[in-house]
Amino acid sequence: MKQTQDKIIINGLVVSCLIGVREHEQQEKQNVIITIKLSVDTQKAGETDELEDTVSYSDIAREVTEMVENSHFQLLEKLAQAVADVCLKNRKVKKVKVLIEKPQAIAHAESAAIKITRENE
Repeated sequence: MKQTQDKIIINGLVVSCLIGVREHEQQEKQNVIITIKLSVDTQKAGETDELEDTVSYSDIAREVTEMVENSHFQLLEKLAQAVADVCLKNRKVKKVKVLIEKPQAIAHAESAAIKITRENE
């Protein structure tokens, strides 16, 4: 069977968390914007119309939101890795791309951001 390049995408998930190295960032939650692209073979779900044949974007969004809201990271890099780890727990996810934006992190800039790609082995 041919390997597919299907993507399930969660765009612009806004989550409040403790993120940053400065003292005020470690005490006051701020919003981050998370975009997740999951590489998943969706062919079977496209044929069966059954949720168990794919990855539930609702479940992924809930799990990521819960983890982020209950965490504290200094660096966006660490937060991005933690989000990727949550996604890759689902063995149907072959690869994940995570983009995290931190609005108002830099004066006169819309946001600071990190984008990573991780794969299941």
